[in-house]
Amino acid sequence: MWQFLGLADEEEEDESLFEEHAPEPEIEPLTQGKRATVVSLHTQKQVRVVLVEPTNYEDSQGIADHLKAHRSVIINLHRCPYDQSARVVDFMSGCVYAVGGIMQKLGHLIFLCAPDNVDVQGTISEYLANESRAQLR
Repeated sequence: MWQFLGLADEEEEDESLFEEHAPEPEIEPLTQGKRATVVSLHTQKQVRVVLVEPTNYEDSQGIADHLKAHRSVIINLHRCPYDQSARVVDFMSGCVYAVGGIMQKLGHLIFLCAPDNVDVQGTISEYLANESRAQLR
């Protein structure tokens, strides 16, 4: 401190001020009784997407069970009557909201329901479907 202020002799430099004292890590010798821990790099489970074609509203509870198990579900409602398919979509949108996931329309009467652990990017445009309908008229 005195040297910094210029009050001490410059010849008396204490080199201990410039040395850093870091504690040395203790190295434990390997013993024959201990085994090294092996850590798997494959920590993510296999991702599963379930395809379902419900025929009535009662099948929607099984679809909701897949969402609760953190599986993505693609629902094809072509085999379901229109009034019941609307109920399935309403029920599934509530289930998706409850698990914090997303629901996207993939095509005519085809929906993707994904839980919160699945990231879905992009959208499917209905431009081609609308254009083909206009040509049929």
